[in-house]
Amino acid sequence: MKGKIVSGLAMLTALSVVGAMIKIPAIVGSVALDVFPALLAAVLFGAGAGAVVGAFGHLLSALAGGFPLGPMHFLIAVEMAVLVWVFGRLYKNNKWIASTLFIIGNSFVAPIPFIFLMNTGFYLGIVPSLLIGSIINTIIALIAIPRLASLVTHRQISKGDVKQ
Repeated sequence: MKGKIVSGLAMLTALSVVGAMIKIPAIVGSVALDVFPALLAAVLFGAGAGAVVGAFGHLLSALAGGFPLGPMHFLIAVEMAVLVWVFGRLYKNNKWIASTLFIIGNSFVAPIPFIFLMNTGFYLGIVPSLLIGSIINTIIALIAIPRLASLVTHRQISKGDVKQ
């Protein structure tokens, strides 16, 4: 069973790389479609697994883009992991609250440290693009999750389940 989970996470991380190549032009750099696989992983495999895919997905996206913000991408990867983890934990109770908090957190809250690290102009320049990218990534995830949920099973097979 663990092999299936590892394989699924590897495929979603690879999908993050593909999503990283699809860029949405921004005033400052670009925003990629690299997070929706992490949102899928958070719901299908658990919040922790989604957090790992989210962090690696962002780092791979930054690598593909040439690390335009340098080592600050590691801070963004941690923020992405936390946001995806929260999404995964809240999705079970209410997917709309989970989605709304993810969009707000990724668009407005996550870039707040850059006000102090860069300046307010950078924050104001990146927020509109992050908002658009967050909405697109979340919509893709919300469409894909119910369609992929039947492919992922978490239950262990017991002897009573096996027909002899």
